[in-house]
Amino acid sequence: MAIAPIILRRMTSAQSVSGNVAQLKESATIAVSQRARALKAQGRQIIDLGAGEPDFDTPEFIRNAAKKALDEGATRYTAVEGILPLRQAIADVTNAHNACETVTPAEVVVTTGSKQALFNSCFALFGEDDEVLVPTPAWTSYYEMIDLSRATAVPVEGQASRGFKVTADDLERHATDSTRGLMLNSPCNPTGSVYTPDELSDLVRLAAERNWWVISDEIYRRIAYDGPAAGLLSVARNRERVVVIDGMAKSFAMTGWRIGWAIANPNLARTLTAFQSHTTSNATTVSQYAALEALKKKDDAEAAIEGMVGEYRRRRDAALQLLRAPGGPTVVQPDGAFYLFIDVQDTDPDSEDAGSAFTTRLLEEHGVAVVPGIAFRTPGWIRLSYAAAQESVVEGVRRILKLRNTLIGR
Repeated sequence: MAIAPIILRRMTSAQSVSGNVAQLKESATIAVSQRARALKAQGRQIIDLGAGEPDFDTPEFIRNAAKKALDEGATRYTAVEGILPLRQAIADVTNAHNACETVTPAEVVVTTGSKQALFNSCFALFGEDDEVLVPTPAWTSYYEMIDLSRATAVPVEGQASRGFKVTADDLERHATDSTRGLMLNSPCNPTGSVYTPDELSDLVRLAAERNWWVISDEIYRRIAYDGPAAGLLSVARNRERVVVIDGMAKSFAMTGWRIGWAIANPNLARTLTAFQSHTTSNATTVSQYAALEALKKKDDAEAAIEGMVGEYRRRRDAALQLLRAPGGPTVVQPDGAFYLFIDVQDTDPDSEDAGSAFTTRLLEEHGVAVVPGIAFRTPGWIRLSYAAAQESVVEGVRRILKLRNTLIGR
């Protein structure tokens, strides 16, 4: 079963769905994971390097806090925007990281994962006839969220030699009178690229001059290998048209707990809260108390994060040692997150989507699941997640190189 048709399939009018979702694509990363699970169910030995989920357990002190909260009755509704102690803790952590003008709890809205914070922000800020610039390649859901808001996502591709990071000039070339916003992500999924403070400053300056909204997805901020990744609030002179998205999923290995947040000006925060009150209401109560403990116990949290990031670094370096041997493929230097973005266009130079064909053969014939670059609007590439045991990562890379060598006749 080929992966590409799963990724590209859209709902059809024959299914009698509303125009709101008729053009919606399924998640490419989920499609890959589903196919990998199906093959495993058939008895195949599959190395799954597709999912963007930490393979570590949630730290014990956080799990214990959740048990304690349950015993103390944390099972009822909370304020839609989240419990005040958690919003205060988020504000405190944000201020400490960015050394910025004081963020207050009134500017924090706790959500059911950072994905909800992203969607709520897009839905609240953009609409029909609006255009939103998306540095590309980018996480697949950005484009769909913008489409669901009835706005138009405008891919802006940076140079591969710069890790696909865009410049202000790149954005200006794609901007029109309809441009209303910019979506940023650093460290970036799928490339692992990290914007420097100066690079972010240039983008924020342009956005401020053009009166654009900037949504900054900083969910991988703590997973950086050359010092802390810069946050947008550390360079933004004015926060009025800036929304910062973050959460617990990646750096605290809390994907299933579903706790994220948006930081926005007080008026927008109230709008986001009102919108959320009619959709999901509050994020899961016990998860909020677990997140509060994670943010309050700074020493325990830092030790846990440093341990996980150190392991990611070891896996990254082991994979890069293989990939960067003479004759190896082009790979983006990942300075953050836990992904490797690999160019496989040379395996089928005439193809418009070499990445999907490569991904399908890699899974079906070699038992390795990765995500094709078309999911991120970069068809000739593939994304490998090294949020897996190092032996699995290394073996997966070896099989990638073996298939590539076969296809290029080496």
